[in-house]
This record gives sequence, C-alpha cells and structure tokens, in this order.
Amino acid sequence: MLKAVIFDLNGVIINDEAIHQQLINDILLGENIRTDPSEYQELCLGRSDRACLLDILHRRGRVASDDYLDKLIEAKTLAYRQRIDSLKEIPIYPELKDFLSYLQQHNLRIGLVTGALSSEAKFILDKAGILNYFEVTVGADEVVRSKPQPDGYLLAVERFNQLDNTLQLTPENCLVIEDSPVGIEAAKRAKMQVVGIANTYPYHFMQRLSNWAIDYFSELDLTRVDEVLTS
Repeated sequence: MLKAVIFDLNGVIINDEAIHQQLINDILLGENIRTDPSEYQELCLGRSDRACLLDILHRRGRVASDDYLDKLIEAKTLAYRQRIDSLKEIPIYPELKDFLSYLQQHNLRIGLVTGALSSEAKFILDKAGILNYFEVTVGADEVVRSKPQPDGYLLAVERFNQLDNTLQLTPENCLVIEDSPVGIEAAKRAKMQVVGIANTYPYHFMQRLSNWAIDYFSELDLTRVDEVLTS
C-alpha cells in the first residue's frame, strides 16, 4: 500500500530552473567556458551542482579539485539565496500547498530528495512556508552519488523508518514526483513508482518515462496509485 510520497525540489516544488541555469552560466563564464543550453539540460537538470560542474569541466579537459568545486558551489549557493531573497514571491508551483495538505489529511508521509544542498532545500521550504509538511529531507551533500543513482531515495526510506520503527516502509510503498529523466531513473532504480509532472519536459515525454504523468497535482489519482501498489 502507499505510505509515503517523496518530492523532488527544483522543477516540482519551485519553478527556479531558469535561476539555476543562469547561475551555472555565470560560473562557467568566470572559468572562461562557453555556455551551452543543451549541455545544461543534459548534464545539470535534476542533478547536483557538483555532478553538473564536474562533468562540464571534464568535457572541457579541466581537472577541478574537491576544494575548488566546494568554492564554486559555495559561491553559487550564496548567489541563489540572494536571488530568492530579492523576489517578491517564491515561485512555488500551483496547487502544491493544497496537495501537501491533502497528503497530510490522508496520513501519508511526505519527504524530499533533491539535487540541491540540504541547507538550500530547507531554506526554500521554510521560505515558502511548507517546511513543516516534510518529515524527511535528503540533499545532494548527504549522499555520495547524485541522481540518476538511487542513493537519495533509499536514504529517505531509511530516515522514515528511523523516525518511526512501526512504519516498516519499503521502496515499494513510496510514490515519487519528479520532473526530469535523471530523477525518474533514480526513483525507478530505487524500485519506486514515479509520477512525471510536466513542468520541465512535455507531458508526452513524461508519459513515456514514468508510471504516471500529470500536468498538475490535482490530476494525480492516489486511489489508483494505491490500487496498483496493492495489486
């Protein structure tokens, strides 16, 4: 049966991919590297900043130490916070708060697994006034391998069970909401059912990759999901 719903952050909860792309571009230009929108889509969407920058630098024949990458990521994190703080309103996707309330009313556990740093994720959730809905959060700095590896989702299951040892949560009891191919692949590798929300890629593309596809949270039939998981 369905026990937990786990969200991605960027592109699912907050519409901020354009901000992230601009900030990555700023870093690359500072490194005298030409930016390429298709490369960003291929190497960065759904993945951690570390994985994104490491792969782009590698393509350019650059070798970056962990310390150097830490400095680049730290600068981007600071710039991101400043950009978000300058906004009049956090660009949270429509229907999100109602959907979170719906999940809570139906006693479903709510978690987050993101390619963003844990501190950055909590900053966004708090800024949007929804942090209290999330029992478990897993950031990119808390796992060794970024999406499309399943590590973050498997760690979320562990953390749910640590919070409540009567829950006996397994990956098969979880539903993931993702917006990118690497995120969907990560959830499937973790043996979880996946909803692809068409915020970043077209609906038909999400439909091909995920178990369910939606344009809006209100379209998700959790009763049907539970039937599939129980069958």
